[in-house]
Amino acid sequence: MVVPSRNRAGAARRLLLVLSVLLTLGVGWAAAGSFGAAAPGPAPAVPAAHCGPGSLPETSIQGRVPKADYLSGRAAQGYRCNTEEVAHQGASGGFKTLRYTDAQGHVCAFYDSTLLIGRDVVANLLSGDGLGVVVLDMTDPAHPRRTANLTSPAMLSPHESLLVNEKRGLLAAEMGTAATLPGILDVYDVKTDCRHPRKLSTTLSSLFGHESGFSPDGRTWYASGTTAGFAAIDLSDPRHPRTLFQRLGVQYHGMRLSDDGRTLYAAHIGTPGPTGITGAGLRVLDVSQIQDRVPHPKVPTLSTITWHGVSIPQVAEPFTRDGHQYLFEVDEFVDLFSARGLTDLNHSPVGAARIIDVDDPRHPRIVSDIRLAVHQPDVHAGAQLKDPGAWFPAQGYAAHYCGMPTRDNPKIAGCSMILSGLRLFDIRDVQHPREVAYFNKPVVKPRKLTVFGSGAYAMSQPAWDPANDSVWYTDTNSGFYVVRLTNGVASLLR
Repeated sequence: MVVPSRNRAGAARRLLLVLSVLLTLGVGWAAAGSFGAAAPGPAPAVPAAHCGPGSLPETSIQGRVPKADYLSGRAAQGYRCNTEEVAHQGASGGFKTLRYTDAQGHVCAFYDSTLLIGRDVVANLLSGDGLGVVVLDMTDPAHPRRTANLTSPAMLSPHESLLVNEKRGLLAAEMGTAATLPGILDVYDVKTDCRHPRKLSTTLSSLFGHESGFSPDGRTWYASGTTAGFAAIDLSDPRHPRTLFQRLGVQYHGMRLSDDGRTLYAAHIGTPGPTGITGAGLRVLDVSQIQDRVPHPKVPTLSTITWHGVSIPQVAEPFTRDGHQYLFEVDEFVDLFSARGLTDLNHSPVGAARIIDVDDPRHPRIVSDIRLAVHQPDVHAGAQLKDPGAWFPAQGYAAHYCGMPTRDNPKIAGCSMILSGLRLFDIRDVQHPREVAYFNKPVVKPRKLTVFGSGAYAMSQPAWDPANDSVWYTDTNSGFYVVRLTNGVASLLR
């Protein structure tokens, strides 16, 4: 997030730095802007967690790590509420943390080790992480053991595309770069032995790569190029991927699919027009002809929905509650690519997260919002901008990825909320979610050369280990964590 400068020269220097870094991050060439649906105003923050014995709670409002805590040394202790650290390894992380159990019963973690290729090379080599996608043997969750590094082209730079398909035991990623090009797809077998994935193919399967989607049956891979377009690739034979469909000129981010693979939920970055990018939100697509392998498939749009305070829609994860169909959608960052968003945080929304009812895919509706106090417009500017990391619009107090332990009636959701760390929410009542726990390990003194500076940088989709009452995630600034839920919160995993 950007601190308003005291002079024009300072403001110009900051703007140039931000733009150069954002292009390197490859977050897209345009953003959603501040064109949410008409509404009286942002939703309130969810109720804060009640922290039980053994907690080390935050000292300020929900989600904030104030500058005073860095100066006093308090930030170095970290912040935890109904959680405890079980294990930590490595010095970096990226956008995804995945868990998989292979046919032999081995439990593995997979995570991308950097936000972008080149950023963490020195730190990863010095820490022993290595490059690319890190593979961990999680037989003993208290002692993760690195067994492999996947360094094929897409695994070196997967951006946000890394996914594992549970049914077929396939790990895949699409190369992502600043221009979301080229679309090199890597597919690995992890079902045989997840500790030592076996590469099945590396192919130029689409024109682009950035985010992705995987049909639940593991037969279709969807590649997203944000503002470039999206593609569907047939993985019926993962050794010989075959492009089925490509559409250029649409602005889709993360894509997830219904259980039958016939409906695609696309985080829609927005539509270019004479007045800029408008209409960011969720787009629901009928991909049944792709699923049925109809030649020259048609992919009609069923609906598009937006909301008040939308920033950059990231992904929408499907789940059910009592027979009803919902999505847990998360927006990332703030309004990155408008001059107003970069220079005036008082008017730049933090989209955070929300639950969307999609029982009728032609008429989705917002059920509730998931926001922290630190996301609210009346507090996310001003003195808060002096907190380490808060000035940078691709860090700051914002959301990035969320996930749930199951699609079938999940009781809990976890969100990486960058400077606020890992946040955990009770979603049993979809209309009234509430925070129940958090875990945040800010870096006080940066250990590597980076423009991202101090603070937490929690960006990854979390993974879940219900048998051990735990959740896994990575922090870009400090590595991979195993976090146990305490004080009864673990009951929400079962």
